Amino acid sequence: MDDHKPSNQAELLERLHQEWHKGILKHCVRLVEENIPRCMKTGIKNQGCNVENACYNLGICAERTAISKAVSEGYRDFKAIAIASDLCEQFISPCGGCRQFMREFGATWDVYLSKPDGSYVEMTVEELLPGSFGPDDLKMKQVHSIPNEY
Repeated sequence: MDDHKPSNQAELLERLHQEWHKGILKHCVRLVEENIPRCMKTGIKNQGCNVENACYNLGICAERTAISKAVSEGYRDFKAIAIASDLCEQFISPCGGCRQFMREFGATWDVYLSKPDGSYVEMTVEELLPGSFGPDDLKMKQVHSIPNEY
């Protein structure tokens, strides 16, 4: 993708779709440090693509690729992610593993799910993974021994 930064979410999603149609990306994800409608204030920080493998469970989804790349470059406070693919009948939605991976970095950031025609829906990680288990759950008080009542 070129270095031109989209001025609004519609342009961002259009560019994601154009890249897909060129055959460059099958699934494309963009992470931004600010919400997508205001993404021009800080710019797009990371992008990712799915890495397919003949052994399906050895592949990696675009969402996890983009997040891992961002984390390796020092970003952890995500505000939004935009996802594009070739699915025409429904909005592209992250798999369960990606939803949990996204949850590790917060439950309230925006997730833009799109279609090739440019339409999209906006959800939060929490809406995609209700009742989730996250990093804060690991800090809860634990019982260190369970009484034997047998």
